[in-house]
Amino acid sequence: QVQLVESGGGLVQPGGSLRLSCAASGNIFRINAMGWYRQAPGKQRELVAAMPSGGSTNYADSVKGRFTISRDNAKNTVYLQMNSLKPEDTAVYYCNVEVTSWRPGNLAVDNYWGQGTQVTVSA
Repeated sequence: QVQLVESGGGLVQPGGSLRLSCAASGNIFRINAMGWYRQAPGKQRELVAAMPSGGSTNYADSVKGRFTISRDNAKNTVYLQMNSLKPEDTAVYYCNVEVTSWRPGNLAVDNYWGQGTQVTVSA
């Protein structure tokens, strides 16, 4: 089993910055893809930023140039630096991690979600 712990959300004024963190622990052979999603009230969960195992990154058009995803492989942690925040960025942010784990006799790939952290952008 793998546990994800998110931190860094909060209340910030428009134009401000926040940095989200998501640390993975447990039965980890290798962390493959890592990403951040968000869900605003009354809306579907959407991809914000992703970092597949190859090291490339991709972003939702609405956050390009403002958000940056990064990872620290030694700490099994993914970050989301959010700058120039706007009220429309208000949502619960979830990290998502694809992990290769040990199983008796082989390896298995599973997908995990963090518990979510609230980001509120308001004056």
